[in-house]
Formats: sequence, C-alpha cells, structure tokens
Amino acid sequence: MTRKVRTTKTPEERHAEAEALHETIATGVENLRDSANWTRFLEFSRHMHRYSIGNLLAILAQDPDATFVAGYGTWRSRGYQVRRGEHGIRIFGGRSVATTAEDPETGEETEERRTLFFPVSVFDIRQCDIVDPAKAITPVIAERLTGEDPGGIYDAVTDYLTSEGWTVTREPCPGETNGFTMLDGSKRIVVDDGLRPAMAAKTALHEAGHALLHTETTGSGYVRHRGIEETEAESVAYVTAGILGLDTSTYSIGYVAGWSGCDTQLIKDTASRVLRCAHTLAEALTTDEPERDTVDPAPGLNPTDLDPSHLSPGAAGGFVGADATLIL
Repeated sequence: MTRKVRTTKTPEERHAEAEALHETIATGVENLRDSANWTRFLEFSRHMHRYSIGNLLAILAQDPDATFVAGYGTWRSRGYQVRRGEHGIRIFGGRSVATTAEDPETGEETEERRTLFFPVSVFDIRQCDIVDPAKAITPVIAERLTGEDPGGIYDAVTDYLTSEGWTVTREPCPGETNGFTMLDGSKRIVVDDGLRPAMAAKTALHEAGHALLHTETTGSGYVRHRGIEETEAESVAYVTAGILGLDTSTYSIGYVAGWSGCDTQLIKDTASRVLRCAHTLAEALTTDEPERDTVDPAPGLNPTDLDPSHLSPGAAGGFVGADATLIL
C-alpha cells in the first residue's frame, strides 16, 4: 500500500504556503549575497576561468564533487596554497599566439593570431589551504540535516516515484554526493545510504524534482544548464519539505545560493516551474485521511484470539498486529 504523509492542510493552504516558502529562498540568498564574505566570493569569481563544455565534462568526470577550481598560480594569488601531493584535474588550456606571415606576391608581412591548446592542471578548493585570510574566501556552507523524518517523507516519496516507474535505492555515493538521478532513460535514483533520515527525505525530494523537471535533459545539456537545474531541484525540495513540516533551510539556502550564483532573479524566474512541481509532489505525497485506531490486546491475551465482533464500531479491519505496523 502506498505510504503518504498525513496533513490537515487544505490544497489552498498548501498553495499559499508554497509561494511563501519560495519567497524565503530569494530572501535568504539576498541576505547571504549582502554579507561581506559573499562580496569577496563574487570578487574572487571574476578571476575564475570560463570553462568550455568539454572542460566542464572533463572536470566532472575526474572529480564529481568539484565545486570551485582554478590553476595553481590563481590559487596562490588569491590567498590559497595547493597542498603537497594533491593530484591536479587535467583540462585543456588555451593561449593566443601571434605569427608573422609574408605575402609571396607583395612581400608584405601580416600578423596572424591563433589559439594553441595544451593540457593543464587545475585544483578544486578542497585541495587547498588558506595562507592569506585577507584574500581568501569561505565557501558558502550547506549543512547536512541531522534530524529525523517523523512524517515519513522519504517513504512517501519513494512510493510515489516507484508508482511513476522509477527505481529508488539506498547505496553508498562517492565523496560528498547525497544522491543522483540517472537522466539516461533508466529512471534510476540513488540516495546515499549514510544520510540521516531528515537529509535522506530532503534528498529524495531533490531527486524527485529532477525526475519531474529534467528527464528530457541530455548529459551535455545538464552540464550547460547545471546551475539552473540544481537551483530548481533544491528549491522544489525546500518548498515541498516545508509544506510537509520539514525545515531544510540550513542546507537548501546555501545550496541554492551556490548554484544560482546568489542570483535572486534566477530564483524568481524559475518560480513557476518550481511551484508547479512542488504542488504536484505535495498533492501526491499527502493524505487527509486520519490514522485508523488500533486496539491493544489485554495482557496475556494472544491477538489471534480476538473476535472482531468485540471491537468498537469501525475498528474491525483496522486491527494492527503485534509488530505495530502502521496502517496507511
């Protein structure tokens, strides 16, 4: 039987709450953007390379958890030192060179410029130590949730996705990855098996956002629009979790800020898609049916000896066995 999260909220109340929750994402990101640390972060970002799609794919293939990469010299100039023994991420760098060509007929010399490409190493911020705090920045922190999932959100999301043809499993994920959604048509979602219940519930909602919004995305398309799609998926998780009674702000605000570049306009531009997806999930995951009453057998009485005719009206058929399995 499909498991759902019980709620007493009307659809109208859920819709109003969803819009209010989405507004808080933009507000939280704005507050973060206005902080001194974020100002330094943006200033630092202007010194970062604009990587091609090919280089982005190369970076992700070698280090899926990379978030902020630069060359050895760039890190040095920005107050960091790459730790001894760290292995670089190999990408292609380019340098414009000038050559002189002589016209065989006129003898005139003209300068021609072309770009030479060659392999270079870059390093993720995780491979560096701060040596000059005045120049260095602190990455925006998205703190993993450590609480419980009393409403059964994870189970409800899993059952919903399964009913939609997805396979959801708990498996070890590499590095700091919390989960992932396969966009190759296999309809497979994995949630890291080491996450606490609240974080697993939030991650399941995040991956459900990808499943509902981004199944048409190709591998290169995801890389090209990764910031938008991660912003959308985490916004869906934050709004839907809030409707269901789980506060994910300690993780979601920092996550959205990082992937959106603290661009509140981007967050607002994705609002219609995010809210539509959050409404779909909230409707699918909740029920307003009250929990059925259970009857505890008298001390020493075997539950199988109970005659349903002795139970209070309506209780027959709602009896819960000795394992106290919740009837949903």
